[in-house]
Amino acid sequence: MELKKLQRNFYCKDTLTVAQNLLGKIIVHSINGKKLSGRIVETEAYKGVTDKAAHSYGGRRTKRTEIMYGPCGFSYVYMIYGMYYCFNIVTEKEGIPEAVLIRALEPLGNLNEISLNRYNRSFSSLNKAKIINLTNGPGKLCKALSIGKEENKIDLCGSTLYIAEDNFNEFTIKAAKRIGISYAQEAANYPWRFYIENSSYISAK
Repeated sequence: MELKKLQRNFYCKDTLTVAQNLLGKIIVHSINGKKLSGRIVETEAYKGVTDKAAHSYGGRRTKRTEIMYGPCGFSYVYMIYGMYYCFNIVTEKEGIPEAVLIRALEPLGNLNEISLNRYNRSFSSLNKAKIINLTNGPGKLCKALSIGKEENKIDLCGSTLYIAEDNFNEFTIKAAKRIGISYAQEAANYPWRFYIENSSYISAK
């Protein structure tokens, strides 16, 4: 499988466009001499200043959200519930604090390492349900691919953590409401979650 790393200009576009264009692409994390990878099958767009679900809504600018105000193509990793990490990709022009959350992956490379990270069990010991459950959620995929606070603010055009493509494009994109943001009033109903139709690995339909 020949991979081509995405360049900066891929990310510096409208966030809704990037969220859809990321589907089918591959996250690669090089760590401890191994490359852990998974194909993106579900994303969510967060449209910054005008989006009540976004961390930067209303122009909120904190130490945590500062990375979103910078150049596109950087990672924004934060913790939820005091225990799970979420991996986001900064989009748009500098000064426009928007990002795409990666919600689910199809696991691809170094499956045994991914399984050990996630379950502390070998991949060969997993049943079908456990395999699907490896990376079908934002916190799950971060644990499986060893993405945590150390991976925050990483340039995705580098060689440690990056997104690549392999000409996988024969699929249909579906749109739906984002998940877990009932607090966001009307923004909770925006159809800004995108997923590959018929993928077994999406977190919800």
